Amino acid sequence: MCGICGFVGNIENKETVLKSMMQAMKHRGPDSDGTYITDDVALGFCRLSIIDLENGAQPMHNEDKSMTLVFNGEIYNFQTLRENLKEEGHQFANRSDSEVLLHGFESYDTALLDHLRGMFAFSLWDEEKKKLFSARDFFGIKPYYYSLINGCFVFASEIKCILQFPGYKKEVNEEALEQYLSFQYSGLHETFFKGIYRLAPGSYLTYENNSLNIEKYYNANLMPSKTADIDDRTKQIDKILKESVKTHMISDVEIGAFLSGGVDSSYIAQQFTGNKAFTVGFFDDKNKYSEIGRAHELAEHLKLEHHTKVISKEEYWEAVPKVMYHLDEPSGDASSIALYFVAREASKHVKVVTSGEGADEFFGGYNIYKEPSALKWVSWLPKSTRRGMAKTAKKLPNIKGKNYLIRAGKDVEERFIGNAFIFSNKARRKLLKRNTGAQTTKELLSGQYKKAAKLSDMEKMQQIDINNWLPGDILQKADRMSMAHSLELRVPYLDKEVFEVARRLPTKAKIKNGQTKYLFRKVVEKYIPKTSADAKKLGFPVPIRVWINDEDWNKEIKATFKSKSAEQFFHTGELVKLLEQHGEKKDNSRKIWTIYSFLVWHKVFFEAESV
Repeated sequence: MCGICGFVGNIENKETVLKSMMQAMKHRGPDSDGTYITDDVALGFCRLSIIDLENGAQPMHNEDKSMTLVFNGEIYNFQTLRENLKEEGHQFANRSDSEVLLHGFESYDTALLDHLRGMFAFSLWDEEKKKLFSARDFFGIKPYYYSLINGCFVFASEIKCILQFPGYKKEVNEEALEQYLSFQYSGLHETFFKGIYRLAPGSYLTYENNSLNIEKYYNANLMPSKTADIDDRTKQIDKILKESVKTHMISDVEIGAFLSGGVDSSYIAQQFTGNKAFTVGFFDDKNKYSEIGRAHELAEHLKLEHHTKVISKEEYWEAVPKVMYHLDEPSGDASSIALYFVAREASKHVKVVTSGEGADEFFGGYNIYKEPSALKWVSWLPKSTRRGMAKTAKKLPNIKGKNYLIRAGKDVEERFIGNAFIFSNKARRKLLKRNTGAQTTKELLSGQYKKAAKLSDMEKMQQIDINNWLPGDILQKADRMSMAHSLELRVPYLDKEVFEVARRLPTKAKIKNGQTKYLFRKVVEKYIPKTSADAKKLGFPVPIRVWINDEDWNKEIKATFKSKSAEQFFHTGELVKLLEQHGEKKDNSRKIWTIYSFLVWHKVFFEAESV
C-alpha cells in the first residue's frame, strides 16, 4: 500500500517538483520512497511495506528497464499469476506483487486487468513507445487523479500532490459544489478542483504523443438470475466469502480488523487470521451513538484483543479540518471523522486492517432498498393519480404518511440518487448565488438508469449505489482516513469473485420479509452470534444532530455560515435559516453538516488554514 505520482512532459526542476508532490502524500508511504526521472517522464513512489518488505521497492523495472512501474494496492492472486508467467518464460527478481504487474503487462497488455484480483491504481511507463498506461481497480477502492497542465500529463494518488505542480491554478469547481449539495460527495469525474479529474473505477487510460485516451474495461452491473435455488445460492455465498477473506490475509505484517459489532465486520473478524480488533464510539447513556458495547461482546466471544476509544465532542470538532485536508474534497458524511479516529487507534498496533465496506451494496443491506416493496400498495395506481396524490400531500402539514405519498408520486429515477439525498435541485439553486449550469440529479444519472432499465426498482437503486455512492463516499473516506495514518485497509467483500456471485442474486435473496441482506445473513449467522447477524445497521453513528444545538458548536457554525467564504458561494441568510430552524421538530443536521464541511474544506485549501 503506497502513494504514487508523476508526470509526462519536460519541465524545469523535475526532481524538485516530483519531490514536492511526493512530500504531500508522505503519510501514504512513510517507510521508503523512490523516483525515476528521464527527459520524458518523472515517477514518484512512497512506500508502506506490506509484502516482500526487503525487495519490493519502487519504481520497479522489468529486466531490460524498458518498462517502469509505480503501483498502489495489493494483488491478491499474484502468486498464481507469478507461476503462470514463469511457465511462459518470465524471470522474477523478487516475490512482490508489483513485479507480477510488470511481467503480466508484457505478456497480456491491457488484458492483464482481466487476470487481476485485488485493489489497485498503477502507472506503467513504456520507455520505447514513450507511452504511459494507468489503471484503476474494478470498484474504485484505490484512487487515481490526473490533470493536463501546460502540456504535461500529471497524476497522483491524492489531489494535494497535483496542487504542487507548477502552473496549476487552484479554482473551485462550482458545478461539483452544486452536485455535492445533493449527493453529499463529489459526484462528477471532474473534482472540486477545476481541471483535475478522477479516473473512474474499472477504467484505464493511455497517454502517448500528447494524446489522452480513456477506456472502460469493467462494468459493475447487476445480472440477477431468473431462477432462485436458495440452497445453491447459499452455498455459493458461503464458499466465496470464506475464500475471499482467506485471500485477503496475504501479508508479511500483522493484520487487524475494524469491528462494529454488526454483521459485516463481525463475519470478517470471525474468519480472519489476526487477533486484534478496533472500535470507536461516542459517549451516550442509551448507546444510541456507540457500537463499543456490542463490539466488545463479540470480541470476547471471538477471543480477540479489543482496542476501543470513546471520541469526545471536542476531539471530533478539532479533527474536522484535518479530515477535510486528508479527504482532498469535501464530504458531508459525518462518519468520516469517526473513521479517522478508529484508523488512528489501529495504526498504533498494526499496519493492515480489514473492514466491511461493500457488503451492503453487493447484498442489499440498506433500509432504503425496502422502499419499492413498501410503495407497492399504491404503485398499481396510474402515474397521473399518484402524482395528483403527491401534489396534494405536499400541501398538508407534517403528518404521518405525507412523505410516503410524495415519494409514491415519483418514479425511482426521480426519487433515488443514492444513499444520501441532501438538497433537492430546487433547494440547492435557492442556496447558491450563481447558476453553475449543472445538470439536475435525474439528468446526471439518466445514462446509468437507462443501462439498468431491465432491473427491478430495488436493483436499480442497488446498481446506482455500487457505481456512485460506493466509490464516491464509502471508499473515498475508507482510503483517505486509513492512509492518513499510514494504515492499509482491506475490504474482502469488494472482491471481483464475490461480486460475480452477488450480481446474479435474485431480489428475494436480498430483501425478504422486511429483512435486508437476507441470504447473506443466513450464511453469516452460522459463524457469529445471532445478535450480531441480526443487528440493526448503525454505520458509525455520530450525534451531530444533538451537538449542533450546543452553544459552542452553534456559535461556530453560524459564524462560518456568515463568513466571507460563505458569501462567495451562498445566500448566507438561507444558511442561517437552516441552522435556526434545526431543533426538536425539524432535523436539518445533515444539510447543515454538508454545507459546513464544504466551508471548512474551503478554508483548508483556499485560505491556507493550518491543519
